Amino acid sequence: MARWRSVAASLILVGLSTGAASAQSFPAKPIKIVVPYTPGSPVDVLARLATQHASTRLGQTIVIDNRPGAGTTIGTKVAASADPDGYTLLIGATSFVISSVLYSNPGYDVAKSFAPVAMLARSPQTLVIAPEVPANTVAAFVAHAKANPNKLNFGFGLGTLPQILGESFKAVTKTDIVSIPYKGGAQAITDMLGGRIQMNFGTPPTLLPLIQQGKIRALAVTTDARYRDMPDVPTMAESGLPELALTFSAGVLAPAGTPEPILDTLNAAFREALKSPELTASMAKLGFEPEPWTREQYATFLAEEMRKWPPIVKASGVKAE
Repeated sequence: MARWRSVAASLILVGLSTGAASAQSFPAKPIKIVVPYTPGSPVDVLARLATQHASTRLGQTIVIDNRPGAGTTIGTKVAASADPDGYTLLIGATSFVISSVLYSNPGYDVAKSFAPVAMLARSPQTLVIAPEVPANTVAAFVAHAKANPNKLNFGFGLGTLPQILGESFKAVTKTDIVSIPYKGGAQAITDMLGGRIQMNFGTPPTLLPLIQQGKIRALAVTTDARYRDMPDVPTMAESGLPELALTFSAGVLAPAGTPEPILDTLNAAFREALKSPELTASMAKLGFEPEPWTREQYATFLAEEMRKWPPIVKASGVKAE
C-alpha cells in the first residue's frame, strides 16, 4: 500500500529530465499516439477527437497508432519502450490500471514507466442485453440467468473495464453466465447483434445509437446519477448493486523521462483542446465528459485509481489469458 501512496509523487517526478530538448523547439515533427484498442472502439473515437484539436494547437499532426491486444498491454509496452522525447504518447484508459493487476510482468511498470500528460474524459458504463432476453430490469435479468445457467453469453474486450464489471456482476449476483473474450469490445457488440452474445458492458459512444434503435436493451448505468441521454435507465445503485458504480476514464501519458517542459507543452495543448466548445459538444454527443486537468491533478487521480482497482479486480476473479 505504501507504494500506491507514493504513486502521485512518482508519476510527477518521472517527467523530470536534464535532456537538451525544450518546449521552445517542440514539436518539430509529427507526434505518434499509441491507442491500445481496436479502431472504432470508444477509446479510439475519443483519441481521434481529442488529438485532432490538440494537433491544431501544437502546429503538428498527431498520428493514431492502433495496437490492440492482450488486455491493452501490447500497445502499452510499445509506448513504454519508446524514446522519451514527446513524439510517442499513449492513451491510457481504465484498462491501463486494470492490466497492472491482471498481468504480473507486462513489460512495464504503470507507476514508473510513464509520466502523466493530460486527463481526457470520463464516461459511464452501461449494462445492456440482447432484445430477445425476456427482462427489462436488472432483477429480472438476474432471475432469468439463474433459471438458465450457462445458457447466456457475456462478451467483452480482454483485460478491459467491461470484463471486470461483467465478472463482478456475475460474482455479486451469483449467476452462471458464460464469458466470451474478444480482442476488442467492438467485436463483442457485433456478435451481440448477431445473437451470439446476450450481455455486455460498454460506453455510450458504442451503445447509445443501438439502444435508441431497439437493437439492444439498456438495464443500468454505472454512474451515481442517471445518465442524461438515458433518463429512464436506472443506476446500478438503484438496481440494488451499488458496488458496481464504477466509471471509465482515459488520459494521455508519455514514456518516463520525457522532459518536463515538453510534458507541460503537451498538457497545455490538450487542456485548451478540451475547453473548445466544438470538442466539448462532440464529446457530449458520444457520452464523454471532458476533464481539462493539470498534470498534477491527473497524477493524483491515477494514484487513486491504482489504490481502488486492485481489490475490485481480484474480487472479480478475472485472470489474464
